[in-house]
Amino acid sequence: MMTRLIAAGTVTGALFMVTHSTSAQASEEAADEAVTPDTSWQELGADEWRRYGGEGIPGAWQVGEDGTLHFSGEGEGGDIITIEQYENFELKLEWKISPAGNSGIMFRVSEAHDYPWRTGPEYQILDNDAHPDAKEGADRHAGANYDMHAPSADVVNPVGEWNQARIVVDGAKVEHWLNGEKIVSYELWSDAWKASIAESKWIDMPDYGMTKVGHICLQDHSDPVWFRNIRIRRLPAS
Repeated sequence: MMTRLIAAGTVTGALFMVTHSTSAQASEEAADEAVTPDTSWQELGADEWRRYGGEGIPGAWQVGEDGTLHFSGEGEGGDIITIEQYENFELKLEWKISPAGNSGIMFRVSEAHDYPWRTGPEYQILDNDAHPDAKEGADRHAGANYDMHAPSADVVNPVGEWNQARIVVDGAKVEHWLNGEKIVSYELWSDAWKASIAESKWIDMPDYGMTKVGHICLQDHSDPVWFRNIRIRRLPAS
């Protein structure tokens, strides 16, 4: 009988220790969540976008049953931007371009100008083989920081196939990824950035790349393009 009481007491003590430890851990996790920014992924479905400088989505942008955003080139066009604005973030999506097509993804876009490309750096989307812009230099190729930084490798999939894009913006530091490879990295506002600006088409646009917080933009460049599985998460302040 005594042996049973000791065993029971031991088990009770062990249960108390486990329960206490679990409760303490839960309290610590709750405290961490209270001071840590939300870094969970947010799906950017069709209702998370609107036209640049206006409301609603232009008719040329069609939404597929699976949520794919397709710029058809038919009907009223225009660039679209996220309703929310982002400072530091990680953006992932898949894109597919039409033959000889051109498009892009811009970030930290401001609506202070007529066009989003006057402020937002652009992740280039292009048919490298057939679009004439590709002949202007590698800094116009798919995955490039358009007219600024060329991709380190050509890892784009053939026209008609899906590509995986990833853009990481952390303060001044930016990374472009394509199909699992980091192909571009640069630092905004640095001496190297200023030197690149001086040799680019942005030289007479003082607000280009200067916005600290802004919208994500999908470009209407007149050519059909598809975007799907678009998601974003905010990163803590750098």
